Amino acid sequence: MKYSKEAKPERAMGGGTGGVGARALPAALMVLLLCGFSFYLGSIYSSTGRTFTLFDSTTTTIVSTTSKQSSGGGGGAIAIAAIGGSKEEVEEEFGECPAEFQDYTPCTDPKRWRKYGNYRLSFMERHCPPAPERSSCLVPPPKGYRPPIRWPKSKDQCWYRNVPYDWINSQKSNQHWLRKDGDRFAFPGGGTMFPNGVGAYVDLMADLVPGMKDGSVRTALDTGCGVASWGGDLLSRGILALSLAPRDNHEAQVQFALERGIPAILGIISTQRLPLPASSMDMAHCSRCLIPWTEFGGLYLMEIHRVLRPGGFWVLSGPPVNYENRWHGWNTTVEAQKADFDRLKKLLSSMCFKLYNKKGDIAVWQKSLDAACYDKLTPVTSPAKCDDSVDPDAAWYVPMRSCVNAPPKPHRKQAQLLPKWPQRLGVAPERVSVIPGGSASAMKHDDGKWKAATKHYKSLLPALGSDKIRNAMDMATTYGGFAASLVKDPVWVMNVVSSYGPNSLGVVYDRGLIGTNHDWCEAFSTYPRTYDLLHLDGLFTAESHRCEMKFVLLEMDRILRPTGYAIIRDNPYFLDSAANIAKGMRWSCDRHDTEDKENEKEKLLICNKPLWSAKKKNI
Repeated sequence: MKYSKEAKPERAMGGGTGGVGARALPAALMVLLLCGFSFYLGSIYSSTGRTFTLFDSTTTTIVSTTSKQSSGGGGGAIAIAAIGGSKEEVEEEFGECPAEFQDYTPCTDPKRWRKYGNYRLSFMERHCPPAPERSSCLVPPPKGYRPPIRWPKSKDQCWYRNVPYDWINSQKSNQHWLRKDGDRFAFPGGGTMFPNGVGAYVDLMADLVPGMKDGSVRTALDTGCGVASWGGDLLSRGILALSLAPRDNHEAQVQFALERGIPAILGIISTQRLPLPASSMDMAHCSRCLIPWTEFGGLYLMEIHRVLRPGGFWVLSGPPVNYENRWHGWNTTVEAQKADFDRLKKLLSSMCFKLYNKKGDIAVWQKSLDAACYDKLTPVTSPAKCDDSVDPDAAWYVPMRSCVNAPPKPHRKQAQLLPKWPQRLGVAPERVSVIPGGSASAMKHDDGKWKAATKHYKSLLPALGSDKIRNAMDMATTYGGFAASLVKDPVWVMNVVSSYGPNSLGVVYDRGLIGTNHDWCEAFSTYPRTYDLLHLDGLFTAESHRCEMKFVLLEMDRILRPTGYAIIRDNPYFLDSAANIAKGMRWSCDRHDTEDKENEKEKLLICNKPLWSAKKKNI
């Protein structure tokens, strides 16, 4: 569900005591003036997501009122009026959400699943609450919550009270996913398909895919990630994996991953495309992830094919691989498993995958670079070749299609010419030129800007660059320059590219970074308390005509860890409003100049979220 300003609460335009006739002409003039002003602002905002517009607070009049929400334990009302140089702000503190909100994920809320159908588990996809049902309260931490253990120790352990769920421990104890150890959970690196530990499992995989050792493989997708031990192990090998799992009533897989400091996001391969660009991943992985790859005409494999870059690898361990030795433990027959494996190989071959290597429980396929294979596909073959009616990079609420996206020739060439990691970080990829205003020089300039900005940030926020900040998010990026400036620090960055602006996310992945498309008028696909740092560059300027600032900031509070930080870089007008709302969220904020002290069009607001205990009894 998309929200527009028409869905926001009505704006108070002042009143009068005259009759309808007496008010008609002034009202009509006001409507015309507002329409003209809105059109003018819209033309500015839509021209580019990176343009800053300076509002003159001595002449601008904005009166915005938001009422308390009936759900979620209270709301915050902010009214801002700037008339003739005076600004009056009325602040109301936001109330605490009920205790059961401690793991609230608004767009993947199990309490709302019954409203949606069971077809292909589509109820686990994003279904955001409509505007009247959005909560405007502060999500409480669990009882006994503590600041997370710092990286790299967090890869192997976390505080039990931060993620107080024993289901995986009790149900998977024989597989050594995790174990309760006093006041902590320990992660020994076990899993269904790696009885000798995840390190030995990845060692075997790296022998099958030599590109994992020389920087050729940099980005990876882990579907059905468990507690993300595979992605955690890859980090020490220079491979950045995005772990993916759906929201679950019991397992909290993504929550465990992020608590450990491992990149992860809530999601499921069901009916909608993953919020990722085409030809973005060097590798995709499934370790007994229970996704029915051969069902529905291979639709789920077609989505894997879409996000893999030409020459990329798809790795499968578990049924039906190694059926000769494993079938008796899978509650099936050797004949049935052989038939499944043959069907899988045939299906992958028809999609221009080639069996690259196989040993033991692991099989590896490679997405073909051979144009001749894709040339054989047509709109009437099985599988069919996708037509050009839907952009293969479009992925925000876009249904999956039962057809194969043939990589455009530039993408095939790009896969062959893409430098190895880490050289590829500083090389402008070929598809930078398809972004409006994009070019190699524009990316180089962006990198220089963020290198200087990050140096300045660190002088104002010493925690940045230290082990106090592990999980970071750049909420509105273009080329991933902020993330690139931090690549040598003990931090990873989730790069978010607006679903309503130029889709530059493919460039981010080509550089060897990770990210996702998102619309900040909605909640992000993660659990509460999962990021140490949120960075915003011009987000309120770019999206103020669509998204209500209060709800964006409340969402930031939901996903930010207690003791975490937000760096808000924007027009001073919006910073004033953001600081006022942040005060109602219990944040402490300081205003600063940017690295360019002479720049009056943008300033910084650096905020810190405190650790507070819920007044209401929590679990």
